Parts: sequence; C-alpha cells; structure tokens
Amino acid sequence: MSEETSTAERRQPVRAAVAKAAQLARDAEHHARERQHSKGKGTARERLDLLFDTGTFQETGRFSGGDINGGVAGSAVITGFGSVYGGTVGVYAQDFSVRGGTLGRAEGEKICHLMDMAMELKVPVVALIDSGGARIQEGVVALSEYGRIFRKTCEASGLVPQISLILGPCAGGAVYCPALTDFIIMTRENSNMFVTGPDVVKAASGEIISMEDLGGGLVHSTTSGVAHYLGEDEADAIDYARTVLAYLPSSCDGRQKSFAYSRTRGDKEIAARLGAIVPDNDRQPYDMIDVVRCITDYGEFVQVQELYATSAVVGFACIEGRPVGIVANQPNVLAGILDVNSSEKIARFVRLCDAFGLPVITLVDTPGYKPGADQEHAGIIRRGAKVLYAYANAQVPLITVIIRKAFGGAYIAMGSKAIGGDVNLAWPTSQIAVLGAQGAVNIIHRKDLQKARERSQDVEELRSRLIEDYETTTVNANLSLETGQIDAMIDPEQTREVIARSLTLLSGKRRERHMRKYHGNQPL
Repeated sequence: MSEETSTAERRQPVRAAVAKAAQLARDAEHHARERQHSKGKGTARERLDLLFDTGTFQETGRFSGGDINGGVAGSAVITGFGSVYGGTVGVYAQDFSVRGGTLGRAEGEKICHLMDMAMELKVPVVALIDSGGARIQEGVVALSEYGRIFRKTCEASGLVPQISLILGPCAGGAVYCPALTDFIIMTRENSNMFVTGPDVVKAASGEIISMEDLGGGLVHSTTSGVAHYLGEDEADAIDYARTVLAYLPSSCDGRQKSFAYSRTRGDKEIAARLGAIVPDNDRQPYDMIDVVRCITDYGEFVQVQELYATSAVVGFACIEGRPVGIVANQPNVLAGILDVNSSEKIARFVRLCDAFGLPVITLVDTPGYKPGADQEHAGIIRRGAKVLYAYANAQVPLITVIIRKAFGGAYIAMGSKAIGGDVNLAWPTSQIAVLGAQGAVNIIHRKDLQKARERSQDVEELRSRLIEDYETTTVNANLSLETGQIDAMIDPEQTREVIARSLTLLSGKRRERHMRKYHGNQPL
C-alpha cells in the first residue's frame, strides 16, 4: 500500500465525522426554523443574517460545550464577529430552539470569552436575547455565569457600545444583562422583560396580569422607560441597531464617523423655514422635531426613547457629515417642562454621548422643572440633579441654542455656560430669567397688586403693565448677552450654519481621564 493511499484512508473517518456534524447542524437549523417560525420569530442565524453585512459573520466557539439535545454540536448561544456598515461588531445570539436558549456554564463561558475579545479589539457588542433564563439543571453554576456576564458588561460599559435586542423572553435575573447595556431594543410582539413573571405576581399579590401588560415591548417603551426603541418586528428592531451603530464609534477611543455631505440650493430655503416654526405667542406649542429637521443633514434624526418622557427629545443626527447627539425640550408636550422622567432621559443620553465622544447640541425651550407634590415625592430634586451632573462632567463639545424660553434651574441644567457649555447662542426673541414674567410679577409686585385690589382698581390692567415692563427689562436675552452668559444672538435661519462653524471650532477639544479620584458619586 502506497503512502498516499494510507493517508487517504486515515482521513476518511475525519471526513465522515465532519460530514456528520455538518448534517446534524443542518437538521438542527431546519427544526429550529420550524419551531421559531410557528411563533412568528426568526432563528438565531436568521437574525445574524439581518444584523451583519452579507457574508461577513465569522462564528467563534461553535463546537464548545459538547453535544446538546442528543447530538446537536455546540450550545444554546451563538457567538462571533461580523461587519455592520464595514465596522467590526461582536455578537452573542441566544438560540431558543436549543434548550429554550437557557444559560449554563458552556454558554456563559462563550459569552464572557466573546466580550473579552470585543474589549481587547475595542469593538461594539450586540446581544440577541431569546432565552428561558438560567438552566435549572445546572443550579447555582448557571447563576454564577450570569454574575460573570454582569461583571463583564460593567467592565465594557463606556469602553465599547453595547446594544441588547430583546427578541423573546427575558426574565428573572437575566434582565440585568440588557439593563446594564447602552441600548435596549424590543419588539411589539414576542418581546418580554420582567424580574418576576405573571404567575409569581399572582401568587405574591393576587394580581392577575398578562406577560404583555407586565413586561411587553410597549410597556417598557412608554411607561417604564426600560426600552430605547420599539420595533414593529424583528427586522425593524435589528435595522435600528444597525442605524445606531452607524453613528457611534467602535469604542471610547475609536475614530469618530464622518459622512459625505454636499450643500444644496434647498439648504437656504430650509434654514429660512426655521423662523416660521416657532410662534410669536410664547404660550403656543410647536413641534421641536420640525426645528431639529431644519438643522440636520437631509432632515434626518434618529430618536432614542421616542415614546417615553416625551416632553424631552433626544437622538442622533449629522451636521455637515459629523455625527452629533441632539437634546431638546418638546413644547408640544407639557410645554417642554423637565420632570423626573425627562430629566433621566436627558442625563443618560448626554452621558452616552460623552462616553463615546459625540458632541451634544442642546435646543432649549422650557419653562422649568415641573412643580407639584407628585414630582417632589417622586424625587425631582435627586433625579433632576442627574441632568446637572451629566452636563457638568461632559468633556465633549457642548453647543446650546435657546430657542424661546429658558427659566430657572432648567436654564442652568440645559447646557448653560455656567454648567460647562462651550458655545451658547440665543434667538432674538428668546426669554431667559429666574421666572417667567407672570410668575415673577405675582411675587415681586404682590403688595402692589393687593393694594390695587383694595382700592377697586383694575388689577389685571396693572398686572399686564407690570408683566410687559418685566419682559422688556429682565426676561429678554440681552441681559444674558451683556453678562457673557450668551456668546451671540443669532437669527433663526443662521442656526445650522453657526452650529456647523462651532463644531469646526471645537473639533480640537480634548477629553481627559481624571486621575485625582476614583469616580464621582452621581445622584442615583
């Protein structure tokens, strides 16, 4: 027998084993499709095909974990790397068709290894969650793996972007894996998150509630604020994740993205439209989104937490090809007031932008923090302070434009010069003061109004005259301009142009790692 024949014979068992493994994998994928599609869900690998640029996914650790379910090689999670718009991204995708996607030692080790690689390579991590939680059969070992993942997620926080897509159940302690990441994306159907399920709730309190009402995508997008985006389906949710990754750098030290932009004749027309959006009557609402779309490239704006705390608007956009974060009050909802929820929404988004080097553009039109016992009892002092902490500690370029009203503590909080704003601008008709004219007059001239009432004089006529005088001397932005709190008064149609110039001016601003302390103690 020749040496070549002998080698070929030795290889036959290996080829047979590889062929068998491949056939088992194909059979498993076929059964997975049947089970997932019957529930209106995609398989883990179908989801990966939607997430990554075609043909770029490279799996890691496919056969680690031994045989599962009597012969399907691998385990209940798929890990690997691929490209999203040309940039490398790490992923772990739980496979519900294998033991319900539960997490045991093998799955935990694969996820932690994936995260270690992502941190070393300094690339984003995306988690596709569809799991029954910790594998009961492995007991405390499975719980310990969640603890390791929590620690890795905290280690990666602020170093690389982390996005969680909830595409099935996510219950118990497992919810804290996505809770520690930068973005949580859910879908209208099949997407659930809760610490304790409906059965436990019923046993503990007698309350009967469905999974959807307890922790569905709509609830977490509108009521709890846990979710940052509500996808119509899996494809929509995954597309949103790809869009967010397009704006963010690969890590805190990564190069900022830039996109081609060409000015057009229509830019001047769009800029001129700004002046007509904001009504002359300062009590009349308008949609701040219209203002945002007039100053961003091609009118594009990707909102974050669009359905939650809607008196504030946050999201990503580009200005002359530069990705930026936009924070704005929304006069269409509660006059753009800051309450406990909108304060936290703004603070978290500013912290995200600061972590990954995106300039923050703040558009201000707010009467202040929301008054009332319900807000005080809900912690408006503690939770409202988060906005101050976020802006005061931000080291990215901060550009603020006061569109109409900026009163009281909310004026300070929303990127004012005093809190750390680099370039602060105001429209000519803007109002900046401790209080709005009516509130201020009621306090300052309380005795005068009382005397007029006692003398049967026209109190409302006097009040109107005092308000007009206060607005002329105090509320207008000239005082802020004279005292250096505003850098320039600009016409509305100049807004985009001046912001673009300011971004160029501040492009050399450097961030520093503070070494004098371990960390600050943020109000939480």
